[in-house]
Amino acid sequence: MPISFQRHERMLYGDIKLYTGSSCPELAGKIANYLQVPLCEREIITFPNHNIFVKLHSSVRGQDCFVVQTATPPIHRNLMELLIMLQTLRLDSAARITAVIPYMWYARSDKKDQPRVPITARLIADMIEVAGADRYITIDLHAGQIQGFFTVPGDVLTSFHILIDYMLTIQPMMHEPVVVTADLGFAKKGRNFAQKLNTPMAFIEKRRLRNDSKAQAWTLIGDIKDHDVIIVDDEIDTGGSMVQAVNLLKSKGARDIYMSFVHPILSLNASERLAALPIKQFITTDTLPISKENRLPFGDRLKILSVSSLLGEVMLRAHEGRSVGEMFNE
Repeated sequence: MPISFQRHERMLYGDIKLYTGSSCPELAGKIANYLQVPLCEREIITFPNHNIFVKLHSSVRGQDCFVVQTATPPIHRNLMELLIMLQTLRLDSAARITAVIPYMWYARSDKKDQPRVPITARLIADMIEVAGADRYITIDLHAGQIQGFFTVPGDVLTSFHILIDYMLTIQPMMHEPVVVTADLGFAKKGRNFAQKLNTPMAFIEKRRLRNDSKAQAWTLIGDIKDHDVIIVDDEIDTGGSMVQAVNLLKSKGARDIYMSFVHPILSLNASERLAALPIKQFITTDTLPISKENRLPFGDRLKILSVSSLLGEVMLRAHEGRSVGEMFNE
């Protein structure tokens, strides 16, 4: 009886149907290759009045649908694409719909930390659910409490294992490396890197003085003199705080510096600002696509690790009703 029940549950969701919006077609293609399924065809049309129209090329009735879309510019258009695609799938009677969001919209707006401000991440979660998502998958949220903004189940993944596996391959080339977090808010996650690499840690105290993207690096806590440094953070936007952090590390006697970050937002002239720094290597992922123009200043110092196999395996396990924690021995 239990076996037939499990088979019946899986049959309810039909086959995997994989869709993508306009934000990350290359990543979606890699996920499709991992799953060995084609990307489903759809039309996304923008009318002269800037309204977005979506049409599926085939029925998804009774199918297990996944929509891959990430918060890359233009972020509001890409958000609307995701919401409209989710509703389109719902109205076509999809059995289950999963929003696959490598980088979450408005993830920094996660709490009411001053008077008369919104919690926009909660609003985004509500919109995704109302549009029709039954589940969500995302990577390295800026703050863990965003998981609580959703009432539907989801998988919040981390790129830690992808990044650390690569760092272990280059660690033998480093001189007594020290892991440094770019601010105290990332200290707990930074400790995981240090523990896995079996290295000491240091921290940079960073304070944000205004309601904008600018922050000032103030103090280094720890010893990095005559050590190679691996500076880690969850995302880089304009790169301003990282410029200050690297200058601070160099002034304290750091040798070679390696910079690791999950989400390459790289707004404005961030690529040029970062590329001008004395960084040995930049290590990031493809949760957000990096344009050719933004890649060019880095030259061969930029290493992009793909999250496609991570997302693909989790999507497959969700489809088959298998544990995701087993992937990480949890």
